[in-house]
Amino acid sequence: MHVLVNGVRLFFDVEGAQFVPDGPAMREKPILLLLHGGPGADHSTLRPAYSALADIAQIIYLDHRGNGRSEDGPRESWNLAQWGDDVAAFCDALGIANPIVLGVSFGGMVALAYATRHPAHPSKLVLISTAASGGEHLERRVALFERFGGPEAGALARRRFLEVRGHDEASLEAWRRLASPHYTRTPRDPDWARRLVGRPEVLHWFTKPGGESQTFDLFPDLHRIRCPTLVMGGEDDPIHPIESQADIAAALPPHLVQFERFADCRHAVIPDAPERGMAVIRDFITRR
Repeated sequence: MHVLVNGVRLFFDVEGAQFVPDGPAMREKPILLLLHGGPGADHSTLRPAYSALADIAQIIYLDHRGNGRSEDGPRESWNLAQWGDDVAAFCDALGIANPIVLGVSFGGMVALAYATRHPAHPSKLVLISTAASGGEHLERRVALFERFGGPEAGALARRRFLEVRGHDEASLEAWRRLASPHYTRTPRDPDWARRLVGRPEVLHWFTKPGGESQTFDLFPDLHRIRCPTLVMGGEDDPIHPIESQADIAAALPPHLVQFERFADCRHAVIPDAPERGMAVIRDFITRR
């Protein structure tokens, strides 16, 4: 399905009903809006894992502008401020009030941009394996890739994070072959990548030399967040190390934040610790 939001048609999909029979009444479930990682990926990266939450929430999957099945819009609009504004406008267009917004990796950056620009909008936030500023903990990333993938993966990570900023097709292919397998401790389903609607042009734009992936800084605005926020990170995450999650948790209003560290987990947590990860999210969603 598509809906016109801020001049572009955004793709979304819905899993589960908002109202379900419960004895003599219809019980309303909260709406959980899922923001995928990337950029240049799509919502399929979150499926089927997050379907496990459909019994407690109506799940809405959204492809960011320029990503997946959504329209591009002008490239100048491929930035965190616009992606964050799109989340608020998307909810308004569909009549969604007080959503629970969950963002993974890049989707967590979009969730932070949204929540700092529209602080009265979400009822709760879930931030998984993300960062609030670009270019942080780079040496730590390199060390983790070398630890898991050996000297070749470490050298590739050093070039990516410390020497050559930005990507061409050759470097992306090398990254997919040598580094991507180390994003998770548990091997991914090979069909996961085959299902993906990849849009590398938006990744090139976001990560080009001097691009927003290196320059963004949301920390000065994190104090504006008003809603309960769950921050989750893997202690062995080579993309956004656990230090990035700790920095976010420390910058948020203390009475709002719940910070959960996952031992023996790498990027995105859920692939490596599905039972505990989902249990933590379920508890946070259902907590009054």
